[in-house]
Amino acid sequence: MRFLFLYTEIAEYFLSCCKELSRHGEVYIVRWPVNKEAPFKFTVGDNITIYDKPNYTLDELRYLVAKIEPDVIICSGWIDKDYLKITRSYFKKIPTILTCDTHWNGTIKQRIATLFSRFTILKIFSHGWVPGRIQKVYLKKLGFPEHRISEGFYSCNLPQFQSIYLSEKPNKEIKFPKRFLYVGRYYEFKGIKDLWNAFIELDNEEPNDWELWCLGTGDIPPVSHPKIKHFGFIQPEKLNEYTSQTGVFILPSHFEPWGVVVHEFAASGFPLILSDQVGSREQFLEAGKNGYLFESKNVNDLKIAMKKIMSSTTMEIVHMSEHSHQLSKRISPELWVDTLLKMARIK
Repeated sequence: MRFLFLYTEIAEYFLSCCKELSRHGEVYIVRWPVNKEAPFKFTVGDNITIYDKPNYTLDELRYLVAKIEPDVIICSGWIDKDYLKITRSYFKKIPTILTCDTHWNGTIKQRIATLFSRFTILKIFSHGWVPGRIQKVYLKKLGFPEHRISEGFYSCNLPQFQSIYLSEKPNKEIKFPKRFLYVGRYYEFKGIKDLWNAFIELDNEEPNDWELWCLGTGDIPPVSHPKIKHFGFIQPEKLNEYTSQTGVFILPSHFEPWGVVVHEFAASGFPLILSDQVGSREQFLEAGKNGYLFESKNVNDLKIAMKKIMSSTTMEIVHMSEHSHQLSKRISPELWVDTLLKMARIK
């Protein structure tokens, strides 16, 4: 089979799924440029071809797709109008799959979309593919029938992060690192300033030996504090240099449709502290068992979650670590491929 992805910004986790898919056919990816705040370096395997969208006009893109002769098209959302025009021309000829990570919030814009979807979205896409239950609600309201909506669209490179857990487990069982870890961009919507404020307040109120390590870049200047360390953007192959020295992952986002990074650190055996706006919490966090949930933008609530971790024994944290690792197995590149192949057979 020939699988065509009309994609926005690709990531390493997406390519790990495509590599698994390439065992079943040829994979073609048209993609947007790489985000300058996350300049990942990618390796592409056999049977995978990548095209940079800015190099093509709409007519040239149409010609390219016609030359590929795809058996299925998977389109990343509805933001790119060129992608929609191309996909529409294949509707009812082959499976045309919409991917969507947007939550249903009942906004005026979303309600209008549901009124007109039968004349727009449902005239372009035969199937919907979402990360989880939260996004599935939106597609059902747009009019997609239940049997044409699949979950599990996002998966981390599970073997890579499971190997991190297995290699670091013996040392962490002896001496668990008293370091929180944040991995993400330094943007307001990521809640990074809430995290810094919560950590600094905790350190002032109850002096302790915990540190906070932050990996990422963005438009917010790094805060200066003796126990908060900043390492900038890190390529995936160097991540274990930091995971081996840290213990608990925190994602304090104000807005996070899913967050594959949560899957990555669950697989790596990290207890989790997540805001209630992180979509992937539904799969990878069981509060009290492998971490804690807090109210987004609520610094005091975040402090309470962090204090619970800090007051836990090494054995309690190790049990949380094991539970995170087990929950991470709910989604994998193999399951991702199985889901896509099933959709490709439904016409």
